Amino acid sequence: MTWAWIAGVLRSGACLASRLAERKGRQSGRTTARGMRNVLIVGAGGLGHRLANYLEQHPELGRSVSGFLDDRKSAGNGVMGRTSDLAELARARFVDEVILAGPHDRDLALRVVRAARKLHLDVKMAPDLFGCEPMRETEWIGDISLISLHEERLPVVGLFLKRVLDVVIATLALILLAPLLVLLAAAIKIDSRGPLIYAALRAGRKGRPFRCYKFRTMVRGADRLKASLREQNQRAGPIFKITDDPRITKVGHFLRRFSMDELPQLWNVLTGEMSLVGPRPHPLEDFSGYAIEHLSRLDVTPGMTGLWQVSARREPSFEAGVNLDIEYIHHWSLGMDWRILLKTVGAVCRGSGE
Repeated sequence: MTWAWIAGVLRSGACLASRLAERKGRQSGRTTARGMRNVLIVGAGGLGHRLANYLEQHPELGRSVSGFLDDRKSAGNGVMGRTSDLAELARARFVDEVILAGPHDRDLALRVVRAARKLHLDVKMAPDLFGCEPMRETEWIGDISLISLHEERLPVVGLFLKRVLDVVIATLALILLAPLLVLLAAAIKIDSRGPLIYAALRAGRKGRPFRCYKFRTMVRGADRLKASLREQNQRAGPIFKITDDPRITKVGHFLRRFSMDELPQLWNVLTGEMSLVGPRPHPLEDFSGYAIEHLSRLDVTPGMTGLWQVSARREPSFEAGVNLDIEYIHHWSLGMDWRILLKTVGAVCRGSGE
């Protein structure tokens, strides 16, 4: 009976999380919907604009056009730059796919494919078929056929299992930790005035903002005091961190030491905005200070804990932390997630938080 009850709770939690994610996607609009692929079109001629217009009118196809690259046209009217700008624009716009829309140039196509492979982007071509039907199976966007030149291989099964584990573990944790959450909420309320939960906008996957939840550990109005403390920042780079932050409450010090202030983010995990393991999400203010090379850490869903947190938690260099996040992304596996989770449990038990 116990296991049947737990299974029922898990199913309910997964269904609720899915419905909330769908509802949030509908409310926030097409550009922030989950699964939307950002596309750059190479060629701002008639074919390129036909393709862009069709995708714009059919959001159910799951593609959002970021703009055009064209070596023959000046910037404007959707043209964002030349093909030599592909790497920078693809990173800044979190592009997933490049579509070549003629006129076809062999050297240009090869340059784009080589650059896209380095950036782990899919590449498709819209050939001029002169009114003929293609003999091989292709993808159709309206009356325009697309031929795949390069496709990134994603660990679909592994990512599915990662999501299942996120939902199962987050649901069980919320159920088992419910009494502790109530006690912590009471302690926060008794210790200082203000809300129980601190909900701040953070940069999620592909830079999409989301509300990240934490137990409040600072005095009310702490964000307004941040500017006066900025010169005391002890981290190199766009992130802000100081030891003995005067804004932290007595209970807040305890919560941070054992990382219990992060527990409300289990709800973010259930809704799919976060994962148990991944690069930590930064405030939008810090995100705005990213350089182009830092943006690759946002290629995946942010996490409650990550390789940076268990390997170099007190490392002051932002660059070193970003390198660890990118190492995690490039070498990700379920086994790696489990090792990070186990190390996180050990760090929490030792009270090594800040």
